[in-house]
Amino acid sequence: MAEIRPEQIDAFRYRIPRDRSLGMRTDVVVYASAALMEQIQKDQSLTQAVNVATLPGIVGPSLAMPDIHQGYGFPIGGVAATDLDYGVVSPGGVGFDINCGVRLVRSTLPETEVRPRLKDLINQTFRDVPCGTGTEGRVGVKASQIDDVLRQGARWMVENGFGDERDAEFAEAGGALESALPNKVSARAKERGTPQLGTLGSGNHFLEVQYVEQVHDVPGAAAMQIEEGQVVILIHSGSRGLGHQVCTDYVALMNQVMPKYNITLPDRQLACAPVRSDEGRSYLGAMAAAANFAWANRQAIMHFLRGAFRRIFGESARLELIYDVCHNIAKRETYDVDGRTREVLVHRKGATRAFPPGDPEIPASYRSIGQPVFIPGSMGTASWVLAGQARAKQETFGSVCHGAGRLLSRTAVRKGKNAREEQRKLEENGILVRSESKDGILEELPEAYKNVDEVIEVVHNAGLAKKVARLRPMGVIKG
Repeated sequence: MAEIRPEQIDAFRYRIPRDRSLGMRTDVVVYASAALMEQIQKDQSLTQAVNVATLPGIVGPSLAMPDIHQGYGFPIGGVAATDLDYGVVSPGGVGFDINCGVRLVRSTLPETEVRPRLKDLINQTFRDVPCGTGTEGRVGVKASQIDDVLRQGARWMVENGFGDERDAEFAEAGGALESALPNKVSARAKERGTPQLGTLGSGNHFLEVQYVEQVHDVPGAAAMQIEEGQVVILIHSGSRGLGHQVCTDYVALMNQVMPKYNITLPDRQLACAPVRSDEGRSYLGAMAAAANFAWANRQAIMHFLRGAFRRIFGESARLELIYDVCHNIAKRETYDVDGRTREVLVHRKGATRAFPPGDPEIPASYRSIGQPVFIPGSMGTASWVLAGQARAKQETFGSVCHGAGRLLSRTAVRKGKNAREEQRKLEENGILVRSESKDGILEELPEAYKNVDEVIEVVHNAGLAKKVARLRPMGVIKG
């Protein structure tokens, strides 16, 4: 492929024009600053965004968020919408960790009260919330119950004693997609996932105790009931082995059936099938079931987190869910496209939904400010709370980035590093870290990621989401 040369539109947007010789059906639009664009061009993520632009039935541009980096098929930080009637669905446009997402939980405690007992809290939480590859959880869901979990998501957890009545209300889609088809999830996927309910997993998943360092938007912070100095907790996890197996199963299936539908693509990792085909409908039903499993998983984690707080700080230490939003999913949504209203299938791969004020999909408590959006940075820097704005609905199919974006590979960032020494450096900066493995620390060091503040400036100044509050880490649990 010829060298890709993005054209600058303005200070925060770039375009790769449609090139028919590459099979592109549309443009690519990249949201980035000049400094971020220089970093983005060091991997193959823009090539992947161009490849996404070749998908049959793509509607609007292939979109790249400022945290874009190389992924499987789609770039991580990629967004694409396809037509429901003549477009396709691609498992690579969702990813292997279906409904990997984040939920932000507010506490009733200030940093000054938590800091003296932080080590006790982190150790207790590390015991109560299992993490690491293949770890089993404490929910104890039976094989006979798993289909109910896949249908009901977070609601099943609440109804079975793992949460409060209001919890499901403050999750995207109410914590469950009604389109779930548990019978389209393989026995192997269910076997892998059932014992893992209520676990963090490994890789970049984490549970982070933070405090609100600075409020940037007072009305937004007031709506979310957060203030400077308050302790909050960010939970980042997904659908564990169940979601991974669903993706594996359907990538293999779609690679088999693409010739039947006369689909040819520049990258086999973009394997897809028509949305209306049997294979497309089966994948979407299985994907929704895996997404519901992920919402149930984060709900279970929050339940055990509440227990850890009570053990350390007493019964008066309350935790309430601010919001839960996913960043690996494909959803049917309605937008104005080319002057008419159309229902499309929006693939978000490492991209967060960011609906604007007044949208009926947002809980009533937040409709005046826009949907809460949470952007983790790294365990040594900061995370951000934002609120979705109108331009996201107009330009990016209601989407923004999902994090800072990886800058160095896991292998590169580990090179020459000692986990104990890196842990000591973080502790000197007031950040306690517990991890199930040395690699869990080394692979997620701050230098592995782009500057989250610069990423947020792009999103904020492009009008996709506005800054509400900056959060600082105190204690981190990783797999």
